[in-house]
Amino acid sequence: MNNIIFLIFRRMRAPLLTLVLAYSVAVLGLVLIPGRDGDGNVYYMDFLHAFYFVSYMSSTIGFGELPYPFTAAQRLWVTLSIFFTVVVWLYSIGTVLALLKDETFQKALTERRFARKISRLREPFYLVSGYGQTGEALVKALTDRSQHAVVIDILQERVNLLKLENLREYVPGLCADARLPEHLLEAGLKHPLCEGVVALTNSNETNLKIAITAKLLHPDIEVICRADSHDIEKNMASFGTDYIIDPFDAFALYLATAIQAPCLSLMQDWLSLGFNDLLSDPIHPPKKGLWVICGYGRFGKAVYDKLVKEDLEVVVIEAEPSQTGTPQTQLVVGRGTEADTLMEASIERAVGLVAGTDNDANNLSIIMTARELNPDLFVILRQNRKYNDPVIHAVGADMVMLPSEIIANRIRVLLGVPMQHQFVKLAMHQDDEWACQLISRISALVTEHAPDVWEVAFTEQDTHAVCQYVREGRNLTLGELTTDPRDRTSPLPCIPLMFLRHNDYTLLPGEDLVVQKDDHFLFCGRVSAKHRMEWTLQNENALNYILTGETRPQGWIWRRLQKREVT
Repeated sequence: MNNIIFLIFRRMRAPLLTLVLAYSVAVLGLVLIPGRDGDGNVYYMDFLHAFYFVSYMSSTIGFGELPYPFTAAQRLWVTLSIFFTVVVWLYSIGTVLALLKDETFQKALTERRFARKISRLREPFYLVSGYGQTGEALVKALTDRSQHAVVIDILQERVNLLKLENLREYVPGLCADARLPEHLLEAGLKHPLCEGVVALTNSNETNLKIAITAKLLHPDIEVICRADSHDIEKNMASFGTDYIIDPFDAFALYLATAIQAPCLSLMQDWLSLGFNDLLSDPIHPPKKGLWVICGYGRFGKAVYDKLVKEDLEVVVIEAEPSQTGTPQTQLVVGRGTEADTLMEASIERAVGLVAGTDNDANNLSIIMTARELNPDLFVILRQNRKYNDPVIHAVGADMVMLPSEIIANRIRVLLGVPMQHQFVKLAMHQDDEWACQLISRISALVTEHAPDVWEVAFTEQDTHAVCQYVREGRNLTLGELTTDPRDRTSPLPCIPLMFLRHNDYTLLPGEDLVVQKDDHFLFCGRVSAKHRMEWTLQNENALNYILTGETRPQGWIWRRLQKREVT
């Protein structure tokens, strides 16, 4: 608001001063010029009457001469006053119109309206900075789960796209520089319902500044940042950024997991999919043989480190090693799009190829050329632009690395089902056989579509019926809780993945586990199981049916009818 007032006064200062000066001169002239009263005596108009006359003189609504008819000198002065006050009014009105069209003034008004809109929010929301490919995917995922978001982006075109998206929830957006704290405050950084800040811009420095601002001005909320540099990651971690996501490291770790334990990687895939997505097939990257990596940038280095740790033979093709650095193993200078550089890297005996440059056209060319020389290659493709989906799918790579999708998926899990992130971390310490058994159990529950994953916290608000039952001193086991409330002889199609009690996590708890208040559980299974479990958790009659087999009538009429039948 202060900016708007400042802009108005700065732009209107000259017109207002000119207007005041013109009126002062006109009033002063009427005061100094002598007039004649009704008896022919000389009189001088006082300042009050002069100001009154000049005030309505310029309004073009007609006027009379007061308190007595004017003399010729007075009429001449009034004529001159009309002309120069009209000119001054035109100048002032023109300045006002120019101010209303001024880009800075319009931006200040937009920011003011946006800030007032955010201050009226009554639902928890996440502040998403950056509405590129990653931000767009994340906001869609959040709104699909009925979670709210506020977007801030430096490009007006992206904010305009936000208005055109067919999102399930309304998402306010502001075009502004998120590096400036005032814009983050306008977007609701200190709003009591702001649950977290997600920095997804394509600039590491901007994400770092957003993280610092969020931690200083609202230290209680979660801060999630994208970072493509290990130095920036360390800097963000130094002041307590909750989650830092590097898409290149994340994919490299996923590739290493797929090589070592295919079932573990498949389990991650299935649990991270939406329940409407189709189940993916297992991936088996070659565990032995030569790998050729084209591009030794951030992605190439992350994959190179993981493959070398797996004791695999690796050859790197890089066009500008002076800028990217050189690997410790064999290096071929070139882009990899030409057959001679690929042959120099021994592509004919390679088992795997990583097309990892920052150019989609070059990556596609690398794959097509390499397959002509060696059709049996396992191919990993780095996709840099989402709009290239049709050609990326057409080339048929075994694995596609799309940074925006990886980041959006990770953050969606962190914000939607935080326990799932912890579950995957603990599962990584299990062997592949453990994951294979879990995959078999999940595949027995679902058919084509991925399982839904949800949390249950045994609090009074979310699980009223269960909390009341436990508060009465009675025991309720996990097996009873996962019973179908429509048929107590059938279990719900779900699997308890993990439970949390007193800061201790336990994977795959058994059915005989006795539930306690404040326990947290993570389940996966069919969507129908989630909805029926919610019924049991909140409805005392449904819970009573599961435990005793008795169905209590609901509602006054049914209870009266049952009493009548009993009597």
